[in-house]
Amino acid sequence: MTRPFRALPALCALLCALALAGCIDSSDPILSEAQPVFGPKLNLQFYSLSKDIATEPTHETFAWNGALYARSGGAREIEAFSAFSFEAGDYIIQSISAKDPRKTEYALLHKLAEGVYLARVIDEDDADEQTRASLCTKSDKFSCRIQTRDQLFAFARATAARQHQSGGLVIRLADAPEKPRRRKR
Repeated sequence: MTRPFRALPALCALLCALALAGCIDSSDPILSEAQPVFGPKLNLQFYSLSKDIATEPTHETFAWNGALYARSGGAREIEAFSAFSFEAGDYIIQSISAKDPRKTEYALLHKLAEGVYLARVIDEDDADEQTRASLCTKSDKFSCRIQTRDQLFAFARATAARQHQSGGLVIRLADAPEKPRRRKR
């Protein structure tokens, strides 16, 4: 069963409340040299998807800190994430959980329309048994521990190839206008 991705990521991060079996993770981030691919600030609305129904709205804001998008307000499911271009216009979201910052988790982000994305946890169960057996080390009873870019990409391709009825819907909202500063008298 896949877990809902509620933050950009996982995006991702998201932006992501990952609680069920099947996800992949690593003890350290696998992808490096992140760039602010979505600009300096993100104002995001997340929904869990189950059987094509969007529920459980969550709002999060993130700001680029020079290395990754760090949470600057909203729900606390994800501490920070980075996004990397992948195949077919998708992104891999590499997220740091607020609950366990020693664990890096991964999601796949697919653009549906301008500012609207489908986010899915990269799930070991999407890969065939041989791939899981050869690339996975169990870090606990729920997740598959990976160590290399090739392992990550193999699982990302498997997730991209599957049709899912669950995951997350991520909508990028306009940034709130800054309030004018009052002059001191």
